[in-house]
Amino acid sequence: MRVVRAVWVPLSLAALLTLAVIIVAATGDGILARTATDALIRMVLVIGLYIFIGNSGVLAFGHIGFTLIGAYATAWFTLPPLKKAIQLQLPAVLAERQFPAVPSAIAAGLLAAIVAVVVGVPIMRLGGIAASIATLSVLGMLYTFYTNWPAWTMGAATLPGIPIYVDMWVALAWVVVALFAAYAFQVSRLGLALRAAREDEFAARASGIGIWTQRLVAFGLSAFFMGIGGVLQAHFLGSIAVKNFWLSLTFVSIAMLIVGGQRSLTGAVVGAAVVSLIVEVLRQLESGVDLGFAVLQVPLGARELGIAIVMLLILILRPAGLTGGREIPWPWRRAAQPEAVRA
Repeated sequence: MRVVRAVWVPLSLAALLTLAVIIVAATGDGILARTATDALIRMVLVIGLYIFIGNSGVLAFGHIGFTLIGAYATAWFTLPPLKKAIQLQLPAVLAERQFPAVPSAIAAGLLAAIVAVVVGVPIMRLGGIAASIATLSVLGMLYTFYTNWPAWTMGAATLPGIPIYVDMWVALAWVVVALFAAYAFQVSRLGLALRAAREDEFAARASGIGIWTQRLVAFGLSAFFMGIGGVLQAHFLGSIAVKNFWLSLTFVSIAMLIVGGQRSLTGAVVGAAVVSLIVEVLRQLESGVDLGFAVLQVPLGARELGIAIVMLLILILRPAGLTGGREIPWPWRRAAQPEAVRA
């Protein structure tokens, strides 16, 4: 029971998500399964954001750039050699080989983490809005670089032919890995020190906490799972384009974290689930829902407007998010000890 209690938060979240996936799989609805898979992929991204934003308190706008890195890296590794020869101009070590899916995913995530550590060395010395704008600048640079790198990315065009293997179960497996990794960092010495700095940076510095080091580690770990999110998206859709990893995905991912509550892992999961549900409902309404006597339809752009309204309401009415920054509580409370009988 002590072991279960130590990992109760990620374990309970993983169990709830597994139950949800089992229910969706039992329905046999292909559209619902694709919607659930997309939601789980977004959940990996939000957990990645939480590792840095939730623990450091620094709002980062550039993490989707690491998703971009992961998506294209896995394409370089897993595309068949014939398609690489036709579409890209890669070096022989990549062009002549097709690497296995799992090692490619890990390598793509590590590449995203390495880039994050390199750019994070100067950025993590900043704080507040300066750090936020700096991360957005990184996203802008990566977006511009990949758009103008046709030999490796096909530039602004879509890169097709990526093997499709991601379904609900693959996405769920990576969500579980992300949950346990995020929680392990959260309760580690580095994570606790970073959270202390989040609450009072000056007191943390006075206590000898190396804030730059803690932030850099969180930034790299966060980027790894953002890269994994890009891998999952690439192998779920079978094609990628640089334009898909820009401000729209940034806005939705940050909205998920804020709606659920950016200071808890539970909040990251709840926010991703709630916003994904809202987006899917609004998407159906944009396409039109036949009620029998009439067709209910909302104008295009309702998804973005709906997310913005929900996020605004959360910031006004419940700034700490739906979960209030709390985790799933341990259900078994120790019984109160009876008072000692006086002699």
